[in-house]
Amino acid sequence: MIIGVPKEIKDHETRVGLVPHGVSALREAGHEVLVETQAGQASSLTDEEYRSAGATILGTAAEVWKRADLVVKVKEPQPAEYPFFRPGLILFTYLHLAPLPELTQKLLDAQVSGVAYETIRERDGSLPLLTPMSEVAGRMSVQVGAQYLERPNGGRGILLGGVPGVAPANVVILGGGVVGTNAAKMALGMGAHVIIIDRSIPRLRELDDIFNGNVVTLASNAWTISENLKTADLVIGGVLIPGASAPRLVKREMIASMKRGAVVVDVAIDQGGCFETSHATTHTEPTYFVDGVLHYCVSNMPAAVPHTSTFALNNATFPYLQELASHGLETACQRHAPLREGVNTYKGLITYRGVAESQGRQWRNFASVE
Repeated sequence: MIIGVPKEIKDHETRVGLVPHGVSALREAGHEVLVETQAGQASSLTDEEYRSAGATILGTAAEVWKRADLVVKVKEPQPAEYPFFRPGLILFTYLHLAPLPELTQKLLDAQVSGVAYETIRERDGSLPLLTPMSEVAGRMSVQVGAQYLERPNGGRGILLGGVPGVAPANVVILGGGVVGTNAAKMALGMGAHVIIIDRSIPRLRELDDIFNGNVVTLASNAWTISENLKTADLVIGGVLIPGASAPRLVKREMIASMKRGAVVVDVAIDQGGCFETSHATTHTEPTYFVDGVLHYCVSNMPAAVPHTSTFALNNATFPYLQELASHGLETACQRHAPLREGVNTYKGLITYRGVAESQGRQWRNFASVE
């Protein structure tokens, strides 16, 4: 199979879909790998490293898309890439289609087989290709929040950990999954007072054990969220419904009740966000204010640390990429059932329930379409 690796073009997207050692392994398996020139530059990976690993370096994205049977990326295609879509192409990337009806329609019209990292689910219920970036984003959310709490950046002028005689910041984390757990680790490490709100009581028990009682765990409901936002300095949104739009847990009136200069970081923005006041921002223009509350809603947060993120992502994605390259989409999905969960579009149909329901569309189970 011919695997293509174009350079990412989303605003400040600095990661790359495949690293050189992955190229080498694919070449040893008999595949051809095409890499757009400078695709890995922002992740500190040079064309020469790719060339030495056996890749063919091409001058334009158009050449990569045209010649590849399977395109591996990091982020969802941007409008400038839509003309490259064609029937039979396999696209393997983060798609986050639920809040993106236009992209969904373009994939359907072109009959692209869209395999989404974020919906591949293993038999134990884990989301192995979402986990590494959720770990990065969860940890980054606290770094970012601490930075924007500084007065010159628009915040209240709060030091996250406080100092002797002065209380630390109050950090409220919505969701006790991978994002929330990693955010809590960082916030606790910086000395903040941390509250985690989650709807699962068993998960709250686990978190209480993980953090040895050093975080406050609260069962999620509208009243609890509203009351704790009133005293929060930093709120991190880390809720997830795989493949579907995130629930809007925080209403506009809750934001209005918060302290002026408080900060919210919506890690769920890839799936539409969990704050009613959220809209996607970029690394170029990362923040805005609503009712005096600073919002950070960058939809590709891990791109700020591309070297770490690229290698963490490739560690997770490569085994699935090998399956797709070696066996093709249909056979790979028969051999490895979790891959079926990743197929969001196929032969002009939506094949993932969460995407269809979020957009009010019909869907077909992938197994019934093959």
